[in-house]
Amino acid sequence: MLDHWTLKLKIIKHPLLYLAHILKGFGRRPNQITLTGFLIGFGTLPALIFQNYWLALVCILVNRIFDGLDGALARITEVSDGGAYLDIVLDFIFYSLVVFGFALADPESNSLAACALLFSFIGTGSSFLAFAILAERRGIHSIIYPHKGIYYLGGLTEGTETLLCFVLFCLFPGYFPILAFCFAGMCFLTTLSRLFSGFQTLR
Repeated sequence: MLDHWTLKLKIIKHPLLYLAHILKGFGRRPNQITLTGFLIGFGTLPALIFQNYWLALVCILVNRIFDGLDGALARITEVSDGGAYLDIVLDFIFYSLVVFGFALADPESNSLAACALLFSFIGTGSSFLAFAILAERRGIHSIIYPHKGIYYLGGLTEGTETLLCFVLFCLFPGYFPILAFCFAGMCFLTTLSRLFSGFQTLR
């Protein structure tokens, strides 16, 4: 819901573009940035296992910065299907990794809520990717997100909302079950809205 607006913010867009030009000058490629960001993001898991929530927060934020940076670099160098594929797959793995980490941090308190949230992620992810496949087959292109490598079907919970939720998880780890269940409910609503709009569009 918020991605359309956050992507337009100059306070985010301009620094990413500036850094992308610097990386281009050093000969860095978008896929290198994608993989580096994922490896840093993977550090979230051991940080959460040892309940170092501040370190986990840093890993999450750096991962999300790199996620924006690889796209900015791709747009001034080369946009490739392979890069888009790598980006979206690692994004979904990273999202599930964070939730799994909170389950491991406190299995007794967090496991059920983490399972519910991962369950809801299956709905948002599958409805998102299934529509993208069929949209590509039919030549349907996104007007709202024309720069995305695949058709970006929006919803109540998108990347910005997910990041804000992860930040809240780290800042208030004791409230993870409540926050996770609430966000899972929002994800279920997103899945329903995508099912309806996607079916109507393709029909």
